[in-house]
Amino acid sequence: MWWLPARPEPAPDGLPPQGDGLSESDRRRISECRATAAGRPVVTVSGTLRAVSTQPVGGVPALRAELDDGSASLDVVWLGRDRLSGVVPGRCLTASGRMANLDGHPVLFNPRYELRPPGTEECG
Repeated sequence: MWWLPARPEPAPDGLPPQGDGLSESDRRRISECRATAAGRPVVTVSGTLRAVSTQPVGGVPALRAELDDGSASLDVVWLGRDRLSGVVPGRCLTASGRMANLDGHPVLFNPRYELRPPGTEECG
């Protein structure tokens, strides 16, 4: 099953949203993000990439990164990719997507993402 990440609604004046279109209230701490039997929420989280590795999933290349915001960590997985420019340990990243659980650990598959400059507040 394929899904597209949530996109911000256009502004009433018809202009595209500035930045990522998300306010601070739209962002969550990773520790607050949990996929449940009731559903898989769409979340936006920011943090620091602690580890980045290539691990095939079902015979398909996959880039896996551990995103940590100080409250908890989750895995961000890009299927079909073995590298993404700028996705390296120590880099700040904001990711948006539908939360899933893999072996009891929170995961975002193929999220929308934005690399942030190191040391910014959005790093978590």
